[in-house]
Amino acid sequence: MQIIEFTDFLWFVLPLGILFVIYWRWSEDAWTIPYATVRMFLQLIAIGYVLTFIFASQAWYWSVAILTLMLSAASIIALRPLTHKAPRTYLISFVSIFVGAGSTLVIVVVWVLDLEVWYEPRYIIPLAGMIFSASMNALSLAGERFVSEYAHNGEYIASRNKAFKASLISNINIFFAVGVVSIPGMMTGQILSGTDPMIAVKYQMMVMLMMLSSSGLSSAIYLVMINKITQTQKAP
Repeated sequence: MQIIEFTDFLWFVLPLGILFVIYWRWSEDAWTIPYATVRMFLQLIAIGYVLTFIFASQAWYWSVAILTLMLSAASIIALRPLTHKAPRTYLISFVSIFVGAGSTLVIVVVWVLDLEVWYEPRYIIPLAGMIFSASMNALSLAGERFVSEYAHNGEYIASRNKAFKASLISNINIFFAVGVVSIPGMMTGQILSGTDPMIAVKYQMMVMLMMLSSSGLSSAIYLVMINKITQTQKAP
């Protein structure tokens, strides 16, 4: 496998610099991209050291602790696009991702992969990361679209339906494009590391199915639960 040095990332200065200028001029926001980039590096370096420790320890409680942290962070970040958030919205977000993504993770770990040790860190943590991230992004799209539609028409059912459909656009587009327009990240990584392409294909199928499942379930649960807040706000 080709080794990447940290200095190799300097080649991204040109495209990211152009992106930064465009983003800054068009959005008048000079903070988000630099902050997000630095934060991304720090978070990935930190998780690299953490995973090295956890993989060596093989203790179940470390896996549970990491999953809890990931789930909590995902439920908070998912609501980032929303301007006005009631305190219980965070609980709804947490429950939605916990049920939607958690049930999908159980299916993958217990039945699809049939792991002898369910808390095996090198499996459950990366898988949970992909599943929680997919649910988080879908929930963000669903929440933002629901607020926009509900403010426009004041009808819960119509707003819910449009928000749910919007939350899955990205995942469904990937289903149509995979193998034709793009080779997804996990499959690319496995092939670059020397894995047989057909084995990589099966793992990628699993990843895509679990991401769509977790995204759809989490969004649906959120949109159903958020109805209680909208009804409370409409009450005299």
